[in-house]
Formats: sequence, structure tokens, C-alpha cells
Amino acid sequence: MIDPKTVKDRPTRAYVLHPDLKTARKRRLPEHALAEAVALAAALPDIAVVGADVARLGKVHPGMLFGSGKIEELGLRFAEAGIDLVLVDGPVSPVQQRNLEKEWKVKLLDRTGLILEIFADRARTREGVLQVELAALSYQRTRLVRAWTHLERQRGGLGFVGGPGETQIEADRRAIDEEVVKIRRQLEKVVKTRELHRAARRKVPFPIVALVGYTNAGKSTLFNRMTGAEVLAKDMLFATLDPTMRGVELPSGKKVILSDTVGFISDLPPQLVAAFRATLEEVLEADLILHVRDIAHPETEEQAADVGEILESLGVSEDVPMFEVWNKIDMLAPPLREALLVQDARRPEVHAVSALTGEGLAALLDAITTALDDERHEAELVLPFTSGRARAWLHREGVVVTEADGEDGHHVTVRWSARQKAAFEALRDTNGQSG
Repeated sequence: MIDPKTVKDRPTRAYVLHPDLKTARKRRLPEHALAEAVALAAALPDIAVVGADVARLGKVHPGMLFGSGKIEELGLRFAEAGIDLVLVDGPVSPVQQRNLEKEWKVKLLDRTGLILEIFADRARTREGVLQVELAALSYQRTRLVRAWTHLERQRGGLGFVGGPGETQIEADRRAIDEEVVKIRRQLEKVVKTRELHRAARRKVPFPIVALVGYTNAGKSTLFNRMTGAEVLAKDMLFATLDPTMRGVELPSGKKVILSDTVGFISDLPPQLVAAFRATLEEVLEADLILHVRDIAHPETEEQAADVGEILESLGVSEDVPMFEVWNKIDMLAPPLREALLVQDARRPEVHAVSALTGEGLAALLDAITTALDDERHEAELVLPFTSGRARAWLHREGVVVTEADGEDGHHVTVRWSARQKAAFEALRDTNGQSG
């Protein structure tokens, strides 16, 4: 097998396969799924995708994934094209990976491994790097395969594409588990720092507006347009990973904090959902969520459904208001664009914009102003002196405007959103009025 590290004059030649199981329930067309997988592969540096195909499957073969005829056909194709790396857009078991690599004499990555490789290349902050390392170790742990009386070479972690496992495994899963514990301890310190930053923001009466959406929907371009920042924005999947926050002054003079988060994708590896949970929890702090959609994409509805599922898994409350921002209207044909704008006018929670040209942005900012103004109002509370937990919660949320002690308890003036009010009432109901 050609080792890409020894070949300096050309990139790694990759072939993308999307297994299409006839009996599987499908949300999107196999051809669109293949196109997304090719875009994922193109997001890696030094990778040249020289071929791609949908591989029809009647059933999954436990040992080799594909049938013998298909394996032989693909093997000849890979040999003729000088393929170094095969990317399978779906799950591949450790045994299937080992057998296919041996049969085809190439390096093989499944969808999880590919996304982990991209994340490893893109993570910039300390937290992002640690999160990717943790996710990679969790994935790598499933790739350990014993061969007779000794362990095979390592098949996971960062640097999947770098060759057929340059490091010999010195220990088994215990070594990986020890490393996981070490990284989790480091992450705990970073997460505590992030929580301190959140606590500091709660004391500042600025609402938080979070951008979420499918990867490459244009979140970073919209973020730059709204804030004047220069966050990396490319026509590329997962162009940015690390969350970015900036202050924005709305036309009314009101100030908000805008948060740009990592893009979502269908079949996001569970290891990454778990590892990036602390980062994605920024969304849970939001007073308003902007779901940015690539309205020009042929599967925009399917992408929106994927985003909705991830938000639900994170526990985002239905009480948090959400706008759908239909981005990239500049890429639509005039008749479709006009019809879309008519539909937009009929649905107040939908806003058609072009983050690239700025069209529709003024109306979106006005809607944000109105939504946040409606969501925050003042209230007077009297808390018994025994309500230490409830009082601490109010201060932690940063909603306290004034506070004075009276004969009957703490007299507190708060300015909060409907979400915060509901959460406070739930807290008091759970812990009792004296909580």
C-alpha cells in the first residue's frame, strides 16, 4: 500500500462509497448523501477525491460489508485508479474494516472516522482540541482488534489518513481508558472556565442570540454580516468548529450577544455529540435561537429535520423562541425566490435573507428586537429569608435589578424572560416556597 507520508509529489487519492441498503429507511436520496460525503472528504487537506459511487446492498455482510462480487469489482477499480484511501459513508465494524483493508490493500475510513479527522484538523481552541481527542479515543477503543496472541497496529485516534497505523499498541483498552480519564480531568477545568464566563454574562443584562444550523448553511457568513467580525466563512463543511461570541447593537440601540456554534450534520457521530455537549450547551443559555437554513439546498427540509433532532437531544426547551432564517436566497431562481418571499411574509417566525448580500437582514434585526423586547419584563418578588436557593438562582441568572430586605423577606425586582420566569417557578414548585 502507498503510504501518503512517503509520497510528497501528490495528495492522497481517495474514493468515496455510499452503501445504499435496500431495506433501510431513508430520509434523503442516496445521490444527495453521496454528494455530502464527497464534500466531507474534500474538506480534508491533501485529499484528492478521484471517484465516488453509490454501492447498492441487498443485505449487510457481517465480515466484509459487501458481497464477494462487489468487493472484487471495487478492488479492480481501486487498483486501476491507484487509490490510497477508501471512505465509506456509513458505519463499518472493526472486523469489516480490517478485512476490507486487507482485501483492497488500501486505508479505509468510515463516516465517523472521516468526521473525526475533519474535526481534528479544524479544532483551534484548547477545549476544541481536547473534545476531539476524547471523541477520537472513544472511537479508537472500538477499533482495537486482537490478532492471535498480540494486538494489531492501532487503527484510530487522530491521524487516520496518515498511514496504516504508525504506532504499535503498548497496552490494550486500559491504556486508552487512562488517557480518557486524563483528558476528562483537563476538560473539566476548561468547562469550569467556560461556566465562569457564562456566569459573568448572566450578570450583564444582554440577551443571548444563538445561531444553529446544518453545516455550510451560512451561519458564519451571517455572523460576520451581523457583527462585523471576520470569522472564517468558506463554502466548505465544518469550516469553523469553535464557538464564537460577539456583542451586537441592534438598530433600536439594544445590545445582544450573538453566538455562532458548530454546524450540525446528519448521522453526527455519537462520540462527537457527547464530546461537544459542553460547547453546544451555549444554545441552552440562549434567549432566542436563529435556525439558519440553506434554503437553496435540494434537501433543506431533511437538513432542518436533522437539526431539530439534535436540538431535541440537547434538551432545548420549546419555551425558547426560535426563528427560521432562510439563507442564500440570492442563489434561487427569480420565480422561486418571489414565491419564497410571499411565503415569508405570511409566517412571522420565518425570515428570508442573503447573508452574502445583506438582503432581508434589516427585517431580521427588527424581528429580533421585537422578540427580545417582548420576552423580557420586570416583576416584583418577595422571597422569604429561608429562600436561599431561589434567591441564589435569580442572582446566578443575572436577572436581579434591585434588592432590599424588608420585614417579610427579600424584596427583589427582576427583569427576566418568559423562559426564566417559568424555570424559576418550576424551581420553587420543586423545592417548595421556602426553597
